[in-house]
Amino acid sequence: MINDNKNSKFPLEKTETEWKSQLNSLEFQVLREKATERPYSSEYETLWDSGTYVCKGCGQELFSSETKFDAGCGWPSFYQSIDKSKVKEIVDNSHGMSRTEVVCSNCGGHLGHVFNDGYGQPTGLRYCINGISLGFKKK
Repeated sequence: MINDNKNSKFPLEKTETEWKSQLNSLEFQVLREKATERPYSSEYETLWDSGTYVCKGCGQELFSSETKFDAGCGWPSFYQSIDKSKVKEIVDNSHGMSRTEVVCSNCGGHLGHVFNDGYGQPTGLRYCINGISLGFKKK
């Protein structure tokens, strides 16, 4: 886990202008500025089709539908990523609490947070992910 994403380098680097031309304003706010979408606003929160969830910023495969579960939190939730190398975990001490932020390891896009709260079985992890940070490839 890294302590600071600001100085991290990622394989895919783009300027703010390039990101703004690729993403709509809400996608940019979440993926690049670490905002959070409203709970229950994502089409992926209730999607149960078989497939793969990818990063909206770069298309990297992140989560399998086989690891998705209903955590009742209002955001798509997964108990593990496709591969630990696909996401980076970063210490997040914002908003008066300590959490673990999850970003795409390829482009650094903010995905959400991971909680070790026992909800996601069999790992006990709950990757609480902004649906707007994702795309979906149906199987």
